[in-house]
Amino acid sequence: MAEGEQQVELKFRIYDGTDIGHNTYALSTSVATLKQRLVSEWPQDKTITPKSVNDVKLIHAGKILENNKTLADSRVTVGHLPTGVITMHVIIQPTAAKMKTVKNQDEMQNHNSCFCTIL
Repeated sequence: MAEGEQQVELKFRIYDGTDIGHNTYALSTSVATLKQRLVSEWPQDKTITPKSVNDVKLIHAGKILENNKTLADSRVTVGHLPTGVITMHVIIQPTAAKMKTVKNQDEMQNHNSCFCTIL
């Protein structure tokens, strides 16, 4: 990390309201790096755990952050928060669930077709 580089204090809130990964990060940190850290630090006592970085979605200001962007690119800014800590929300969606959802959507498109005959 370069000296004088702007940093931001982040914490990540998971599905049950627990905060993890509270630390200071450089704005040049990539979203993928944050996800890797979260997966490695994930609490072992949780029923839902990510198996890979692809299972994790980070949400900031209502937007899902992209892996290939940095915090600066994602416009994560400190602003005038009383504590100076930004909370991001973490969503876990296992790859199998994603595939099942896509498959169900494809099946629904096939089943929702309507055929009418007017005599």
